[in-house]
Amino acid sequence: MRVLKRLATIGAIAFSTLCWAEPGVTDSTITLGMSGPFSGPNGAYGVDMRQTINAYFDQINKGGGINGRKLELIALDDGYETDRTVANTKTLIKDKNVFALLAYYGSSPTTEAMNTVFGPAKVPLVGTISGAATLREATSANANARYMFNVRASYADEAELIVSQMLSLGLKNIAVLYQNDGFGKSGLDGVTAALKKAKLAPSAVGTVERNSLDVAKAVETISKAAPQAVVMVTLYKPTAAFVKAMKKIGQNPMLMTLSPVGAELLSQELGPDARGIGVSQVVPYPWNNVVPVVREYQKLSDKGVFSYYGMEGFLMAKTMVEGIKRAGKDLTREKLITSLESMNGTDLGGYRINYGAGVRTGSRFVELTVIGQGGKIMK
Repeated sequence: MRVLKRLATIGAIAFSTLCWAEPGVTDSTITLGMSGPFSGPNGAYGVDMRQTINAYFDQINKGGGINGRKLELIALDDGYETDRTVANTKTLIKDKNVFALLAYYGSSPTTEAMNTVFGPAKVPLVGTISGAATLREATSANANARYMFNVRASYADEAELIVSQMLSLGLKNIAVLYQNDGFGKSGLDGVTAALKKAKLAPSAVGTVERNSLDVAKAVETISKAAPQAVVMVTLYKPTAAFVKAMKKIGQNPMLMTLSPVGAELLSQELGPDARGIGVSQVVPYPWNNVVPVVREYQKLSDKGVFSYYGMEGFLMAKTMVEGIKRAGKDLTREKLITSLESMNGTDLGGYRINYGAGVRTGSRFVELTVIGQGGKIMK
């Protein structure tokens, strides 16, 4: 009888534990998963974000963690390829048993992973380098977006400000270079919509494939229009290739690009040819220590090297940490989703997050910068 009672007690404890325990959560740890480009032509983007997130988690862990649990990050390389992002997401959820996902990269990779893996698995993702509309509204027709919490503004927000600036300068012959994927097409749609409000349309449209530097056809198409300005919805290497090719044939339109380009990397890639290129930004200027959240980010760097990608990775991680704190000791994925949705008007230190029921665009912050002499990024 004593043996039976003991077994029953053990069984009850085990059942109770199973009822509340979540994958990736133990009494002492919370494991999060990340998929990003850590190699290939866009590897610098992911490396910068991962480094900042790990530094922030180390800081949190040295302070005792969150409710006594330390944060662990498992980061897998996807090379900015959609199929690898999907495969990584499956591995993180099914094999690595992560609690939640953090800091993904790219519109097409994230959208596919959302619709085929982490959405159906009901695992939340906080932050991705994407402004695509498909990731932003959790509706009955887009149910998987319930698990996607964006930290940045949309490409439509960025395009609106860029086009407004060009129109204010009296420019009307505006062409678009875009990357042939979800990122580029979303940016193209944003520019087209912004021009339509002024009863205009792109004077020419050129495209380049993802992870490709072959811009010859795009240069040929766009140069025929002799544009006054070109909006480039591309990453830094193809952007640099396009700029060099246009200068080589003697065309020098006003050039502007969206935040994913990575202004610092573009400046390094182009050298003096980068001067004058405008870049929209969706996070605060990382070299200005006036904004509290920027000061906090700067303290994480032991080398004093800052970047927009590092700043954005920090904001993603900070949003996740705030969500986990609000979810409480008995942590579940559903509690995390509820706590994130409660972050309406949450001030992270000069950068506000605004989620809500069905609302997945955390911020609409956008400002313009320009690459100046010596490659310095100026507001």
